[in-house]
Amino acid sequence: MPATGDAAPDFTAPLANGDIEEFTLSDRLEDEAPIVLAFFPGAFTSVCTSEMCAFQDRLAGFNDLDASVYGVSRDSPFTLNEFRAQNDLEFGLISDYNKEITDDYGIEMDFDDLGVYGVAKRSVFVIDGDGEITYSWVSDDPGVEPDYDEVEAAVEELA
Repeated sequence: MPATGDAAPDFTAPLANGDIEEFTLSDRLEDEAPIVLAFFPGAFTSVCTSEMCAFQDRLAGFNDLDASVYGVSRDSPFTLNEFRAQNDLEFGLISDYNKEITDDYGIEMDFDDLGVYGVAKRSVFVIDGDGEITYSWVSDDPGVEPDYDEVEAAVEELA
């Protein structure tokens, strides 16, 4: 699992932003950093919806800091576009449908009792323009949301 000070694993994946387009992290760093990657286990679940809506509620603050926010989950890009629409999310959601990003970031978890395997742990990474992780938070408890003030403070340090 990459930690603060490590290079963020690069990836290319579908981006659900109303349409579906290709997203490559390294291609976005120059114009969009700092980048906040907020991984969540699954669209349309209560805690994940609460988390993504909390990022939406704070989006103006991140925009004021010239930061970009992206949610990331194992859901398909089609599901993520519907999730965005139903929750009025203005930021893009990255589909890790093939589980490559979750593997590279070492944040996979299973819900054995539900028969659900390989979803992303709820986690947040802030990545600077050089591709370095400047903040990381990973929870083993999917019911715990990140400290949004802490995430915003980490971004503010890069402004």
